[in-house]
Amino acid sequence: MKDYTYDKRKYIMAGTVLFVLAVYVIQLFNLQINSDEYKSKADSNAFYKKTVYPARGLMYDRNGKLVVYNQPSYDITFVPREIKGIDTLELCKALDITLEEFDARMKVIKDKRHNPGYSQYTEQEFLTQLSGEEFAKFQEKMFRFPGFYVRKRSIRQYNYKAAGVLLGDIGEVSQKRIDKDPYYRRGDYIGTQGLESSYEEVLRGKKGVEVLLRDARGRIQGKYRNGELDTLAERGKDLTLSLDIELQELGERLMKNKIGSIVAIEPSTGEILCMVSAPSYDPALLTGRQRGKNHQLLSKNKNKPLLNRAIMGTYPPGSTFKTSQAATFLQEGIITPETAFPCSGGFIFNNFKLGCHAHSSPTQLKPAIATSCNAYFCWGLHRMFGSSKYKGGTKEAMDRWRDYMVSMGFGYKLGIDLPGEVRGMIPNADYYTKHYGNYWRAVTVISIAIGQGEVTLTPLQIANLGATIANRGTYIPPHIVKGIEDGEIDSLYLTPKSTMVTPRVYQQIAEGMREAVTDGTCRAANIPGLDVCGKTGTAQNKGRDHSAFMGFAPMDNPKIAVAVYVENGGFGATFGVPIGALLMEKYLTGTLSPESEQKAKDIQNRTIYYGSGER
Repeated sequence: MKDYTYDKRKYIMAGTVLFVLAVYVIQLFNLQINSDEYKSKADSNAFYKKTVYPARGLMYDRNGKLVVYNQPSYDITFVPREIKGIDTLELCKALDITLEEFDARMKVIKDKRHNPGYSQYTEQEFLTQLSGEEFAKFQEKMFRFPGFYVRKRSIRQYNYKAAGVLLGDIGEVSQKRIDKDPYYRRGDYIGTQGLESSYEEVLRGKKGVEVLLRDARGRIQGKYRNGELDTLAERGKDLTLSLDIELQELGERLMKNKIGSIVAIEPSTGEILCMVSAPSYDPALLTGRQRGKNHQLLSKNKNKPLLNRAIMGTYPPGSTFKTSQAATFLQEGIITPETAFPCSGGFIFNNFKLGCHAHSSPTQLKPAIATSCNAYFCWGLHRMFGSSKYKGGTKEAMDRWRDYMVSMGFGYKLGIDLPGEVRGMIPNADYYTKHYGNYWRAVTVISIAIGQGEVTLTPLQIANLGATIANRGTYIPPHIVKGIEDGEIDSLYLTPKSTMVTPRVYQQIAEGMREAVTDGTCRAANIPGLDVCGKTGTAQNKGRDHSAFMGFAPMDNPKIAVAVYVENGGFGATFGVPIGALLMEKYLTGTLSPESEQKAKDIQNRTIYYGSGER
């Protein structure tokens, strides 16, 4: 009988050989065809793909004045496998760095914990943002340093030393953002604060690529196929800002050596005319090779110049808030314009007293606004919380009150096109029940009627209150970008929002604010021909009170609404009113009279020493 064992072994061995060969073929196919790894390494020997960075979009103010533009800068890069045999000391001299700095940079670049994309074959960042003069010095000797390349970039430049916290700045992109957005690679720049961050995708443009041919020694020989494979960079889109840069400069000048904020809004559009956060800083400090050092100094400054107090600072609004209370009480039918309340040195109920300054008593609504009577608005809230129209009692009345406040833009973000906006605080019934149980009453929370207690707003929200009264009950969410080149702004900034209060009621409030300017606490804002309406605020503080002002002008067909908040500035009439008046005069007339210019200089030269009073 024939033995078939050998034949079976033969087939098994042949099958095994074929299987191994198939595995090799498949793997070779994957490596050479499907995988880009080896192709990339081969290409890197023959080609140098040079990234062409687009010019970043420019920024203009509302009057067409160029605010932010670009200036050429240069980055030094290198490909690690190409730099063997160079004179390191000579390179350091050409770049004006020490040998220790060179070694430290190389160590960081080669450390994959800090530089995950490191490869011997890929371009690495060595030194960034060289000026034209520094680049020229290096270019003369560049031929001695094979493997080192120059990449042209641009850095931001500014025509004005103002609006730094609004404009923002650009810095090197983080690894987290690189992982999230494939547009970026290590060493790219990105907007990190302000408008540069909010409008990054609009401003950044689109990168291009130049494909250059290398010879056998890695030297660049010129463009591959005369540039057939190159792609052009597309510049970023320009922004037209709603800011009036001259008004911004005046605001920052008036807030010199003070802490606080100014916000001015065009009521009919919601456009921000100026937004000052003091102390401020020159935006040019955060450009060039000194950016990191300067940023560190600013971040360590105890007065926090990098904090945009206009949208990130929350304060008790003080008496500016009384206008919102008057509107609520009138709309709810708690009072009429003729309703009068007594003020015998303040609001007195049983054994509780909240003080007030001297003025005539009893007083009606408009004089109460004009003289900023604390008692009037406390009695209004007390009557509302005790009204029989709210079947749920004080808690229902409290939540109804809160609904009015929210409709006016308080307690939530307004949605400005800047990063970092906070919401402030408007309490509701549950908040007080949590803290006081079921035993709280109107007198427990009475200070909210005058903008104290738990109520806090941002200066932006206070300015928006002024714009809402100016519009007699509507507002458009505040925004800083007025237009985008070949594009449209978010529809949010085109759609008016209405409060729960009618125009008829707001007319009463506006007339009371006008009386405050002609015969009340805002007389310093009574500029002939401008029909200013205003409301002072003196917000209580652990130290010296904060000085606040909210107003708009003209009374009919208003063009500007302003909020001023000066920390520890004392009475509202001390700093808030004169600063607000100067801003309105400048915007509405285009200039300051000689008398007003002298007032501006006097305010500019006054320094508030925090913790030790004002000189």
